[in-house]
Parts: sequence; structure tokens; C-alpha cells
Amino acid sequence: MRIATLLRCLPVLTALALPLTASAQDEEEDAPAEEDDSTLDDILSGEKREETAGEERRDLERGEIGDKVGARTEEAIEIDEDERRKVIIKTLQKKDFLKLGRWEASPHAAYVANDPFLSRYIIGAGVGYHLTEIFALEANLDYSPDFGKADWTSLTTQLVEENSVSPDISKMAFAGSLSFLYSPIYGKVAIGRRIIAFDIYGAFGGGAVVTNDDLDALQTDSTDDRAVITQTQTHPTTNMGGGLRVSFTPNLAARFEGRSMVYIETINATTLEMKQMFIVQGAFSVFFPTMRN
Repeated sequence: MRIATLLRCLPVLTALALPLTASAQDEEEDAPAEEDDSTLDDILSGEKREETAGEERRDLERGEIGDKVGARTEEAIEIDEDERRKVIIKTLQKKDFLKLGRWEASPHAAYVANDPFLSRYIIGAGVGYHLTEIFALEANLDYSPDFGKADWTSLTTQLVEENSVSPDISKMAFAGSLSFLYSPIYGKVAIGRRIIAFDIYGAFGGGAVVTNDDLDALQTDSTDDRAVITQTQTHPTTNMGGGLRVSFTPNLAARFEGRSMVYIETINATTLEMKQMFIVQGAFSVFFPTMRN
């Protein structure tokens, strides 16, 4: 009975199974192939973009890319080089003040700044030759006029006339020196629209100084043999200092400097005394042969 019933239902079950089988086959046919899945994975992982970037880089190195975004053509590179040269030309200006192989004549006026007893003024001149842009040799000759008691400071007047004290006073009359100049620092400064060049230098050398004792300050006269013997003396001296040179044109400059002169002096033919003069000096320099502007 059961077998007969199954046999009667078999056609119906077969009819129902056929559509299901066809539907599964259709789904398998509509699904993307395995190769397509790998292609999608490659796209999502960026491998395709890496290949494109590599090809673009190779094309750029071969010079085959001219209008792609981010590429620099030979023409663009040349323009950049020209612009760079223009910037360099504008920034690095030509040095229009040269000292190499030129003479420098510098008349000057000076003042002894560290003497508490005397006010001493100096006039003179110097001539130098510039061996290089930073090394030079210079000779100076100075003269200091004697104005008698007009050279005394208020301290000297008080000591001599009110306290009857005789300070050891001597006045520089002449001085000569030969110095080696070293100018390691050079620069420029803008004043308005003008560019002014300057250099800082040091001076090292020696020379001689002639001094005269002030007999009025010593409260003696020419009848004192000891005072007369040592009234005028010549002393070897050092000459050290430094200064600033400012050039207004290729041939004209101004100088401001300080120099120290140290020497040993004999007082009243019996006493040796070391003295030091610090001289503040201003000069006007002329360079030759001349340079064109």
C-alpha cells in the first residue's frame, strides 16, 4: 500500500525537482569567474596603480611625458635655472672697493685720551701700501704742538699753583711708527639707497716718540742741570691698536681708530718710569691709483 502510494507521487516530486536544479545552474552561471575575482582584488589592493605609476616614471625619465600633471619638461627646468641665476645676481653684488696693490694716504687728527694732567692734540699723516685685501704696511708721522700752560688740565693747575706739587709731566712732541695692518672683517651697510663698504682692522708695530719735560710743572728752570739733561728724550715705543675704515667711494674713505703707545721715560736723570698713551684718531683716506665707479 505504501509502495503504491510512493509510486503515484514520484512524477510529482520529479516535476518539482527540475525547476530547483535549473535555478542552481543559473546561479552558478551568473556568478563571476575566479579570474574576475582576482582582478577585482588586484584593483582594490592597488597593484594596478603601482604599475601605472611605474610606467609614468619610466616615461618621465625617457622624456616622453610633456603634458602630464606633475611633470617638469626641459623647458621648465631651463626657466627655473634662469630665475635662479637672476636671484644670485641680485643678491651677490660686485665689490666696488678694492685695496689690493693700492696706496693709501691718510692725514689725521688725534687726541691723547688717557692723560689726566695734559690735554694733548696731534696732527699727522700716514702712508700705507696694501699687499692684499687684508694685509698692509703703514708708516705714520705725528706732531703735537706745545701750548705751554694752556695744555694743563684743571688737576695740574691745582697741584702746581695751589698745592705746590710737581707732577711728572712730559709732552709728546713728535712720533713716528711703522705698523702692520690686518683687516679680517669686511662688510656693507645700507644707508638709504646707498651701499657703504667698511672693514675692521688691527694695527701692530713699533716706532719712536720724542718727549719734552714741562719745566713749569716740575717747578724748575734751565739752571738745573739734571732737568736740562733729560728735558728732551727719544724713546722706542710699541704701537698697537685697531680701527674702522668706511669707504664712501672707490677712492675715498674715513678712518676711526685707537692706538696705544708704551715707552719708558727718565725723570730728572734718576728715575725710570713706564708711560702709556692711548690715542684716539680720525683720518681721511685717499687711495691711488684711482678706481672707476
